[in-house]
Amino acid sequence: IRCTVLISAEWKLYFYIFLIVRFLLRSCAQKKKAARKMLPATLRKKQPNEYKIRAFVGFLFIVIVFLVGLAYVLYQQKLLQRAYFEKIKFNKAKREIKIFNSEGDIVIRGNLGTMIGYDKVHSCLPSDSRQDGSICFEWMERSRLYMQFYELDYEVKCYNLQWMALSEGIEPTDCFDMSPASVYWYGGGQLAESIFQLNNANHNFAPFVTGKIETNQWGNILKRYFINSKGAAIVVDNSTPLYVSIKNNTVTNTKELCLKAKYDDFTFVNHITPLPQLNYSICTATNMTKLHSFMAEKKLWDGLRPEESNIIHTLLTEPLWEMTAATKYDFFEETVSNYTYDVIGLGFLKQGHVLFNEFWQEHIGDFTVDEVRFPKFQETIEIMHRRGFRIVFTIQPFISTESKNFAEAVKRRLLISERFSDRRIPALTRYKSLQSAGVLDMTNNNTVPWLVDKLKTLLSTFKFDAYYLDLGTAYNMPHYYQCEKSLINPDQYKTYFINGLQNSVNIFGVNSAIERPKTPTFVSLPMFESSWNGLRKVIPTVLTYGLIGYPFLVPGAVGGDYESAEGIGGTYFNSSLDAKLPNKELYIRWLQLATFLPVIRFTHSPNSYDDESLLEMAKMMTILRQQTVTPALKKYVGVALEYGMPLARPLWMLDANDVSCHTAADEFSIGDDLIVAPILHPGVTERDVYLPAGVWKDGIDGSLRKGNRWIHDYRVEQDQVAYFIKMPDDTRF
Repeated sequence: IRCTVLISAEWKLYFYIFLIVRFLLRSCAQKKKAARKMLPATLRKKQPNEYKIRAFVGFLFIVIVFLVGLAYVLYQQKLLQRAYFEKIKFNKAKREIKIFNSEGDIVIRGNLGTMIGYDKVHSCLPSDSRQDGSICFEWMERSRLYMQFYELDYEVKCYNLQWMALSEGIEPTDCFDMSPASVYWYGGGQLAESIFQLNNANHNFAPFVTGKIETNQWGNILKRYFINSKGAAIVVDNSTPLYVSIKNNTVTNTKELCLKAKYDDFTFVNHITPLPQLNYSICTATNMTKLHSFMAEKKLWDGLRPEESNIIHTLLTEPLWEMTAATKYDFFEETVSNYTYDVIGLGFLKQGHVLFNEFWQEHIGDFTVDEVRFPKFQETIEIMHRRGFRIVFTIQPFISTESKNFAEAVKRRLLISERFSDRRIPALTRYKSLQSAGVLDMTNNNTVPWLVDKLKTLLSTFKFDAYYLDLGTAYNMPHYYQCEKSLINPDQYKTYFINGLQNSVNIFGVNSAIERPKTPTFVSLPMFESSWNGLRKVIPTVLTYGLIGYPFLVPGAVGGDYESAEGIGGTYFNSSLDAKLPNKELYIRWLQLATFLPVIRFTHSPNSYDDESLLEMAKMMTILRQQTVTPALKKYVGVALEYGMPLARPLWMLDANDVSCHTAADEFSIGDDLIVAPILHPGVTERDVYLPAGVWKDGIDGSLRKGNRWIHDYRVEQDQVAYFIKMPDDTRF
């Protein structure tokens, strides 16, 4: 059957060519014979022009051969590139694909099955075909491709592509054109380059799992979702052992986004299928904003209680104060009291939430307060509540080998075990200050009740408000991890941990995820170094996380979270407590940016610098946030809860067809009403600003600005931040 399928198409063409040539030659011969019969007998013997007829027949034969050859080439190049499901053109031999939108424009193009190295393709056998309307192709003993069409909406068409490897060593790989002249790509997560547009990235294949961008290709929050400016989105199935690369194709000289299915010995060690499968969908619409709004997860308010809704509004209106310490010996009861007292002394900032890091315990995983360093912690928390603060404790899934709970957890088999060994032997790892720790196995039915009981006991004793989950990244799991239930990849552990606690205790936020936690849980950005480079990473990360489905974000601390290796412009300031502070200009510009983000997060209070001009600027930013920013954030919280749209948005969500909205990557908007263009470089007091179409009110001088244009060399003094408020389109001077 397979031989018949392969041979019939080409040999039928040759057979038809033979019949055509034979017919033409016979026609010429018959016409020649008839012409000779009509001549007088005296002329039949003399044929001085007979060579002309032979020349004409020869020429005609050459023309026929040329036309037949041309027809064959067109057959190979055009007829093989058939249209499937009306909007897909797929050349089976070259495995080139083009997908069109409803207006006939190409929205995505790519090369499929780049790993096959074999051109002969045939339709699948009936036993391998599916009865769901899908089309099936097979490359002999190498790989099989299924293509299926489905409709999400009359404007949104989707095509599912599933590759199945048929032999060892085959890793299904598809690549899509993302050259800047053609299309802009976004999504996935934070890249090592910390940029919003994926087109500017460049890295080899790496597992699509969470990590730290200092050492890995991807950051702490991910989603298998990529969208381009022409209105096409790629959504990869969670079961795919996904590797991703963004590189230049040296053959075509274009930048490509490539997806690969590959098993390995850590990230995708558990085989869901015997051989890897690449399963994803491509969805299209006439406009990328319209497509994204349809693809975004909706009804985030489902199951939201009134008190949980209040948590969202509280975080938007009040700051988050984070108490950090390098070691547990730097964190004790007096530190807490003094810190909150200094915050109250500011006078113009609300109290808000206070976040304690993991050092409230003697050893990580005790889940009890260290009574030596915090002898009167119940009383301290009660005082903080009376002062108007809300208290959040950080917990981790790690149990230190020095913790009193480690032996119990081992005995009860509550920890992740070591693969290829006795299940009673726990797999150990390191995390932050922990040099040796086990990891709670949240897939074990006995682990969740054990942990919830300890957390509820702690909560009832100290009467604090919520927990913050410090989950680490995929690479913080033990390398040879083995859970009670097999994980698709190490990141799935986060989902088990969050879901295991979410309905039992209040969760304030998480620092890593691959699925959006239940509202009102916020998601934290990764830690940024205290440098100008760290400041420039904030906007692309906020926009990316909002785009991939996380509207409620907690940015890093004003001024940065940790000291960078190269220092902060060589300058530090010391407070009265002799603590290192970020460079003052950096702190000022970071605070101006943070004023427009969903949450303001502090580790260093503005009064730490003992600088009146800085305090005055901080007061101005506080008033600006209360009067202008917070009302806009509250307005678009409803939109986020209903439609899943981010609070902080890229400019192209205002006008997806405006190319300048894609290139103005260091600006963002709050909903549709407010555009922010902060200063992100040292010693700079002017910048270029792009305003989309419409009329905009200048936040600095109150003037009206016509949109759809760049404003060059826009002046922004050190105590100012550039922002513009959308006005009605009929507004005039």
